[in-house]
Amino acid sequence: MSLSITYARAQLGIQAPLVTVETHLANGLPAFNIVGLPEAAVRESRDRVRSAIVNSHFEFPQRRITVNLAPADLPKAGGRYDLAIALGILAASGQVPGETLENYEFIGELALSGSLRPIPGALPAAMACRDSGRTLVTDTDSAREAALIATPIKSATTLLQVCAQLHGREPLPDAVQDTEQEMVICADLADVRGQLKARRALEVAAAGSHNLLFYGPPGTGKTMLASRLPGILPPLTESEMIEVAALYSSAGLERVRQRPFRAPHHSASPTALVGGGSNPRPGEISLAHRGVLFLDEMPEFPRSALEILREPLENGEVRISRARAQVTFPADFQLVAAMNPCPCGYLGEPRCRCTPDQIDRYRNKLSGPLLDRIDMQVEVASMSASQLQDAPVGESSESVRNRVRSAREVQLERQGKINGELKGSELDKYCRLGTAESALLRASVEKLGLSARSYHRVLKVARTLADLSGQEDIATGQIAEALAYRNLDRKTVMPA
Repeated sequence: MSLSITYARAQLGIQAPLVTVETHLANGLPAFNIVGLPEAAVRESRDRVRSAIVNSHFEFPQRRITVNLAPADLPKAGGRYDLAIALGILAASGQVPGETLENYEFIGELALSGSLRPIPGALPAAMACRDSGRTLVTDTDSAREAALIATPIKSATTLLQVCAQLHGREPLPDAVQDTEQEMVICADLADVRGQLKARRALEVAAAGSHNLLFYGPPGTGKTMLASRLPGILPPLTESEMIEVAALYSSAGLERVRQRPFRAPHHSASPTALVGGGSNPRPGEISLAHRGVLFLDEMPEFPRSALEILREPLENGEVRISRARAQVTFPADFQLVAAMNPCPCGYLGEPRCRCTPDQIDRYRNKLSGPLLDRIDMQVEVASMSASQLQDAPVGESSESVRNRVRSAREVQLERQGKINGELKGSELDKYCRLGTAESALLRASVEKLGLSARSYHRVLKVARTLADLSGQEDIATGQIAEALAYRNLDRKTVMPA
């Protein structure tokens, strides 16, 4: 037999399209060619595969070898095709039975010794392999990661073990999911003294998955409060955990078992936030999927980077277009940010020397459309030493988390989603207002000069406040409180 076919999986974002590895041995001068749009790492697999076959005590055929990776228009990158190529050569040369190959898909990078090394994107490949009805064969580490989903997965440590499985001599072990629980230590909300309004806003944001912006002088606890948010959020559901694990797998990062909390530095580029590259990888906003994206010192980020957030905040996804491919990454995250009222941070105090032009330039780094998409904009005021000393110890994260979980359960039972995800006609159905409440909201929005999007955001926050209070209908008190959380996009904002 001089022709063999094996199957592998490419990596395209969080997708894993099928790659058919066709291997042909022909007479002529010895040569080894790989075609099908391979990048440098794939072309270099010729040397890795040759050494791995020889060191696994097989014969490397001294013939003209042609390996075609189909479809030819799909870019191929990385060492994930090494195992499939090596088995294709062995099958074409009659050293392993070719008829058994059609039941398997192979991904894995080969060392020169013939041992297998882990590759990124094992979980998306396992999900695609499950849909095709084949059994995935990969290295032990990747198999443990891919075992998160229910599908046949075989783990191997060497090329020789895989060949023994194909010969029916020594079956490969089934992959076993890593059940060890990750120790999650979240900072406790009880560490925050005072700042009752900011604590309340944090709880409301967690209960309804609302975007939140803290502003105030340096040292008032903005970052401290934001870092406590993961501790009051409910744990990931099983489906959400698989979504997050697939993203981290495609990025080559270690799997996380709790809601992600990403806090990029303000020097991060637009590409670092949104993702990209010749072989597109997820950026920070996608790695925060189903979790929290925290932007400290938000106005210090490049304006171009901040404007990138606008579409993901509305659509919950990021589309990256490149010459060879278009990739969509999920980006359903909760935005939490912090900023100072002016460049020096001490606006209104004698030590502030910022000019009105400097203050305007600083604030204008946050555009109106971006502020529109932030549901809550809350001031975190400075506290004196006596206020800090006299402030009682606040509630623990566990107590707040129980209320957040209860409010979310009410939302899921009523509408099947969290309040922050409500759109269009769903607002009319689940956020219906009485006559007095409707009149108050309409008058307030007109007086404060809020946009239609802001109107809907206020309505969502009011719905969450009602859920936290255990009320079926939204009352005027919830409307007033929701309006109090929206400060920066009013006609009159922070005093200059």
